[in-house]
Amino acid sequence: MANAKVIEQKSQVVSEIKEKLDNAKSVVLFDYRGLTVSEVNELRRALKEAGASYKVYKNTLMVRALNDSNKELENYLAGPSAISFSDDELAPVKVISEFAKEHEALELKAGIVEGKVASAAELAQYAAIPSREGLLTMLAGGMMGVVRDLSICLDLYSNQKEN
Repeated sequence: MANAKVIEQKSQVVSEIKEKLDNAKSVVLFDYRGLTVSEVNELRRALKEAGASYKVYKNTLMVRALNDSNKELENYLAGPSAISFSDDELAPVKVISEFAKEHEALELKAGIVEGKVASAAELAQYAAIPSREGLLTMLAGGMMGVVRDLSICLDLYSNQKEN
C-alpha cells in the first residue's frame, strides 16, 4: 500500500493542477521531447515574459485533475507532456507556436482556449491571429482610409461648386 505521505503529496499536486486549470483562460499541452535544456529554458523565459507558466506533471496526476475540473484533454496525454497556463487567451499559444517553428522537436498537442478544447490545428489558427495591438493598428488604418477618401471627395465637391 502506498505511503500516506506520498498520497498526500500527490493529492496536493492534483489540487494545484486543478486550481490552475480552473483559473487559467488558456491551457496548452505540448510535447517537449527532443528539446535541449537551453531550449527549454528559452521557452520557459519566453512564456514567462508573455505572462504564462510552464510545468511538467505526471500524466496520471494531470488526468485526475482534468477529471476533477471537467476538462476533456485526457486523449492528448499520450507520452510526455508539458502544460502551459495563462490568464491571456492567446499569448501562450502564440509563443509556443512561434517556438515550434524554430524548433521542430516541439509539437503542440491540444489546449483549452476560452473554456473550449482546441486541437493542434485549431491552436495553429489561433496563433495566426494578430495581436491586439496589431488588430487595433489595422482598424485605425482602415478608419484613416475612410476619412482620407471622404476628405478627397469633399475637396473635389467644393472645387466643383467653386467653378
